[in-house]
Amino acid sequence: CKQEMLQKKNAVLVDGVILNGPIMDSKAGEKFVEETCKIIMEEVVQKADDVTEKVCEWQAPEMLKQILDLEMRDTGECHQKLLQLCRDVIQYSVKTNHPRFFNQLYAGIDYYSLAARFITEALNPSVYTYEVSPVFLLVEEAVIKKMIEFIGWEEGDGIFNPGGSVSNMYAMNLARYRFCPDIKEKGLSGLPRLVLFASEECHYSMKKAASFLGIGTENVYFIRTDERGKMIPEELEKQVQRARKEGSAPFLVCATAGTTVLGAFDPLDKIADICEKYGLWLHVDASWGGSALVSRKHCRLLHGIHRADSVAWNPHKMLLAGIQCCALLVKDNSGLLKKCYSAEAVYLFQQDKFYDVSYDTGDKSIQCSRRPDAFKFWLMWKALGTTGLEERVNRALALARYLVEEIKKREGFQLLFEPEYANVCFWYIPPCLRTVEDGPEFWQKLHQVAPVIKERMMKKGSMMLGYQPHRGKVNFFRQVVISPQVRREDMDFLLDEIELLAKDL
Repeated sequence: CKQEMLQKKNAVLVDGVILNGPIMDSKAGEKFVEETCKIIMEEVVQKADDVTEKVCEWQAPEMLKQILDLEMRDTGECHQKLLQLCRDVIQYSVKTNHPRFFNQLYAGIDYYSLAARFITEALNPSVYTYEVSPVFLLVEEAVIKKMIEFIGWEEGDGIFNPGGSVSNMYAMNLARYRFCPDIKEKGLSGLPRLVLFASEECHYSMKKAASFLGIGTENVYFIRTDERGKMIPEELEKQVQRARKEGSAPFLVCATAGTTVLGAFDPLDKIADICEKYGLWLHVDASWGGSALVSRKHCRLLHGIHRADSVAWNPHKMLLAGIQCCALLVKDNSGLLKKCYSAEAVYLFQQDKFYDVSYDTGDKSIQCSRRPDAFKFWLMWKALGTTGLEERVNRALALARYLVEEIKKREGFQLLFEPEYANVCFWYIPPCLRTVEDGPEFWQKLHQVAPVIKERMMKKGSMMLGYQPHRGKVNFFRQVVISPQVRREDMDFLLDEIELLAKDL
């Protein structure tokens, strides 16, 4: 083949490499993309609301390794083998768009968001300068502006990040930078002992961020919560005063709007009062609960959020924008984000360009390459309108309320407490334990029930439902309603299936 190409007119050979013509077979590649898209449509999109399909086709790790043939070889695989690999990947992956996937704080499929992801994956853009990503930078600007309106700020700034954990880290670093701007150049050596505050129910990313940023996990003061998982403001103020007496420097409070397990919303107004009193940056981790802002009925859950200095909000959760779609929003509009994170790379952010360089927003990010995550949220929002997004939130919370009322009617099911959001936490007590006296033995046995039921549902593939112990409480189920594909019948099925899976316990 090489000899034939060399014999062609104007053939060029450099270091043993023929430079004439493309190395890729475009026709074969186009056919592969076309056939793969057909598989995706048939096996993922068209089956997204089919409850007769399994949520997962469970295989043990060693068996799955054999099925998938994970080994990479010197020579490439043939067209049909690659298509079969694509089918296998879909078959043995968890179908998070299945109506009975209740395992995480995301679920379901939005067709407009999915189409937007197809477009951005095909275009393969990176959002840092207007010259290489003009459309997506303007889209991000428009989406951030609209999200800021829902928070209740008159102006602000923001950036989309790879996850709520990263948004929380951004906010922590931003608060520290405002407290001590010299840290950007001089580092940690000249700083006092910095202390931040978060509730016992906060996301674990707060500890990770403190560790990553060199603040230290011991300097995260965890504030006691009430029985519903809400931060107690009086306890917060005591800990702020304690830190000051110790000679430490308090600089940040992280409140949570929608905790991971219990779905609790901290009292933002009272926490904001304390932050104003002591000059502390208030960050609200609304990664989970922020989407309630688009609902006129449920936005009251975040009353006082307009007083925050920064907010993390993940539209890929309740609103189904598709992972990942996570924004950090900042009240300060003086360029604080850019001042904190800018490195002024002259090969990328030249100031003598032929257009308005204020649109080169990439220097506000700690990333260089950055995905156009705002686009899928934008296209979905354009398609559904704010009323369509509001309907998703309202419907999810109505389904959660329906499930709660059904749990109350059924023998063997016991709520931990009345939920205020989409997290429904409950125990299932099998018949064999219903006559056991309340005490250590009862709770020890009940602790073993949820893991067994979870194993059985996974191997059967009927649904996925999370469980966990929590703050002295033995294993309980946490059911989360998100997907608009979920129906009342799926709520009934969930309870019926748990009873069925546990009938012989």
